[in-house]
Amino acid sequence: MKGFFLCCLVLFVLLCLAPLAPAHVVISTNITWSREISRIVYKHCATCHREGGTAFSLMSYAEARPWAEAIKEEVLARQMPPWNAVKGFGEFKDDHGLAQEDIELIAAWVVGGAPEGDPVYLPPAPNFSAQAEGDQAGGRSIAIAGSMEMGHAEEVIGIEPTKVPDGGVLQAIAVRPDGSIEPLIWIQKFNPSYNGIYYFAETLRFPAHTRIEITPATGSLTLIVQGTAGDAANGKTGAQPVTSAQKPAR
Repeated sequence: MKGFFLCCLVLFVLLCLAPLAPAHVVISTNITWSREISRIVYKHCATCHREGGTAFSLMSYAEARPWAEAIKEEVLARQMPPWNAVKGFGEFKDDHGLAQEDIELIAAWVVGGAPEGDPVYLPPAPNFSAQAEGDQAGGRSIAIAGSMEMGHAEEVIGIEPTKVPDGGVLQAIAVRPDGSIEPLIWIQKFNPSYNGIYYFAETLRFPAHTRIEITPATGSLTLIVQGTAGDAANGKTGAQPVTSAQKPAR
């Protein structure tokens, strides 16, 4: 009888401690860190999330795995990476924004147990020094609030939102004299974690009298342009205010 009670006591203790023991992670996905997720992180996250960066490192599986659930929640909410520009409305260099396919891959990886996979499939680590050199594009600045008309031709290499109205929405387009429209940038939900210059994938060439239109009109931005030495020396901005009376009906 004494042995029976002892067995019951041991069983009771084990049942009480069971919830405290680490649960075995069930792997239910073929998506792995080595083959898919590391490539997304290296391309879109590692600029900040690395040793010497501005945030904790996610460069290895050991570093990323404890953050897997948090990574999933952040990317599903589009809070990370903090890239405000809507994809497909303007094309930018070093676009950190995640495509919907990338978001779905990360979510499925985490839900499926966040496996590491075979390290042989790991991609090469990013070359951060080369990226930093490429970001130093330079250029002249043109500040624009509301709508402006360019007084002469400009070659635009970048754009920086400087005032995003309440609600976190800002859209900017360029309307050429022939009526053709060039999308510049569209921010739907401004995240102040990213505040910098968006460099266009290709230089945008606008003839004189091209209008830059910002919606809502209370927003403002800065264009980064390439100009002649004479323009810079004379302090020309190449932009003139446009009143509502000057805007042709569309």
